[in-house]
Amino acid sequence: MSTFPDQFRLDGRTALVTGSGRGLGWEMARGLAEAGARVLLHGRSAERLAPRVEELRRAGRTADAVGFDMADRTAMRRALAGAGPIDVLIHNVGERDRRPFDAIEPEDFARLIDVDLSAAHALVRLVVPGMIERGWGRLILVSSIAGQLAVPGASSYIAAKGGLTALARALAAELGARGLTVNALSPGFFATETNAQLMASPMGERQRERCPAKRWAEPREIAGAAVFLASPAASYVNGHTLVVDGGVSATYLA
Repeated sequence: MSTFPDQFRLDGRTALVTGSGRGLGWEMARGLAEAGARVLLHGRSAERLAPRVEELRRAGRTADAVGFDMADRTAMRRALAGAGPIDVLIHNVGERDRRPFDAIEPEDFARLIDVDLSAAHALVRLVVPGMIERGWGRLILVSSIAGQLAVPGASSYIAAKGGLTALARALAAELGARGLTVNALSPGFFATETNAQLMASPMGERQRERCPAKRWAEPREIAGAAVFLASPAASYVNGHTLVVDGGVSATYLA
C-alpha cells in the first residue's frame, strides 16, 4: 500500500515542460524529474538543450529534449508525434513586450498572443487525446500575477496571461470528467536570468519592497507547486490558479 508521500511521486509518467532550458521552466522540469517523471525539455533547438539533458541524466534522472518554435504549428506536431505519450504538460513559454499599449502595433500584439496563449491551446489539442485514452492527465498553464494585477507598459503580455488562467478554467470544465485536471500556475517576482536587469532597477527595488516577504523568489521555489499540481496528490484540484508570489496579490499598499 502506498504512503502519503508516494502521492507526490511521478514514476512512470512523462512530462513535457515548454521553455525549460533555463529559469522557471528548468526548475519545474528538474523538480518533476526528481519526483520520478521522464522529462521532455523543450526549446527552439533540441541541440542547445543537450547540456541540460545530460545534467539530469548524470543525476540519475530520465530526460530527453524536443525542439520547435511555438509559432510553428507544423514543427510542433512533428516533434510531439515522435515524443511518445505525454501525461503532464506544463506550458511555460512566455514572451514579453514592455512598451506602452499605443506603441504596440496590432501585428505585434497578435504575435505575442499567439506565442503566449494560442500555442497553449494548440499543444493541449495535441496531447489531450492520449490523456483521455489513458484516463489520466495533468495540464498546467503558467500564467503570472500580471494576469490579475496590471502594470503600465505590458498590455499584450497581461492580456495573454489573463487568457491562460481563463483557458485553464474552461478546459477544466470540459475535461474534468475524462480523468484530467487543468490548472494555472501564477508566479510573482522571481529572480530569473530574464529579470536580472529589472531586479537591479528602481522598479525592481519597489517590487521587492512591495512583496510581504521583502525579497524576490529564487527560481527553485516554483518547483514544489509544479510537482504538486502534476502529482496524484492534486487529483481533486481542478480549474484553480495556484499563486506563488510571497503574498503580493494578497496585499495592497497603504
